[in-house]
Amino acid sequence: MLPVDVSLRLSGLAPALCASLENACYTARRIDGAAPRGRNDVRILHMTELAGATHRDLLIDIRDGEPSFSPAANGLPARIAFGSADSTFGFALIAELLRPALMPAVGDQASAALMRLASRVAASDATVLVQGETGTGKEGMARFLHAMSSRADRDFIAVNCAALPETMMEAMLFGHKKGSFTGAAASSDGLFLAANGGTLFLDEITELPLALQAKLLRALQEGEILPVGATHPIPVDVRVIAAGNRDVAVEAEAGRFRSDLYWRLNVMPLHLQPLGERRDDIPAITASFLLRHAKGATGCGFAWPTNDALVALSRHRWPGNARELGNILQRALVLREGARITASDLSVPPAPVAAAPVATVWTAPVSLHDIARNSKLDAIRAALRDTGGHRAHAARLLGISERTLRYRLAEMRDLAMAS
Repeated sequence: MLPVDVSLRLSGLAPALCASLENACYTARRIDGAAPRGRNDVRILHMTELAGATHRDLLIDIRDGEPSFSPAANGLPARIAFGSADSTFGFALIAELLRPALMPAVGDQASAALMRLASRVAASDATVLVQGETGTGKEGMARFLHAMSSRADRDFIAVNCAALPETMMEAMLFGHKKGSFTGAAASSDGLFLAANGGTLFLDEITELPLALQAKLLRALQEGEILPVGATHPIPVDVRVIAAGNRDVAVEAEAGRFRSDLYWRLNVMPLHLQPLGERRDDIPAITASFLLRHAKGATGCGFAWPTNDALVALSRHRWPGNARELGNILQRALVLREGARITASDLSVPPAPVAAAPVATVWTAPVSLHDIARNSKLDAIRAALRDTGGHRAHAARLLGISERTLRYRLAEMRDLAMAS
């Protein structure tokens, strides 16, 4: 948990602010702003305490009217002013201004609990398996684990297994000797040795061919790799964090993934919920995104969203998760007509009006796995429809590789044939 001090002068605001900070992974403490401060203390002060503030502090003013935000500049601290109507985003903005760069934005109780667990996991050197839908922030979690670990001063190497050419996967991961295959004009260390002493993040691990899965298992168990064309193994000291948007346990059960490798990777499992199931994270992610795109704007130059806009965002299903949210916010920044982002600036469908549900007859109980699979297939159909059937464009819209999209389409064909 991140410690933060809240001034006693923010008496009317403090209870709600402190509760919001707790959900954002902070531990809030009430303090007298005039009291001596520690060297690394982070403080949230009232605007009237400007005289004793430093550039590391945050000044808050609660008032009616349009909200404003001025980033820290010229030795002055950042300043935020807002009223009760804008308090939801105001609290989220406060949390994000204080958040360390490599810590994911959260504002949901469940997400905060997951981050606390991740902090403990990071302190170990165990292999981690991060699972969740595309766009839920698996690489962000991996970078956080690395940053919080004893390996933080060494390299973090991220590789998407689905993006590696199948014919070059082994050489790119484990290295190769000169002349070991056609075109190998020089030796190459490979990604494992590049990450030696640090962390290797293997995204979309289920796309790794079975033959290479065996070699990865040996690298994890023995702490050594055998480059292509080599006769002697090379010791490596690498922490592996693997991730997948497909359930690795299901893939292993179906024979598409080695069970022994699954259990070797699943030492410390972390599961990221879809954004639609952690709606209190939406203001936090929105604040984080808008801050990154503010580029030093001050006052009304910062695109503060209205409460109606936040309500519209909270009601959306988010099949594309945080990646979809980022796309919608980027479009809103470009196309908005006023200084603020309103609900009409957001390209999200309106929340459905309560209506009689469509009658569906089930011949067998529906499992959570089936529901999740059907939701993903619906998203693929929508992406193909929106892109006129163009697979490459649909894959980019969904945030997956073309190869993963081909797998999904094959599943759809198998399901259609089975029905």
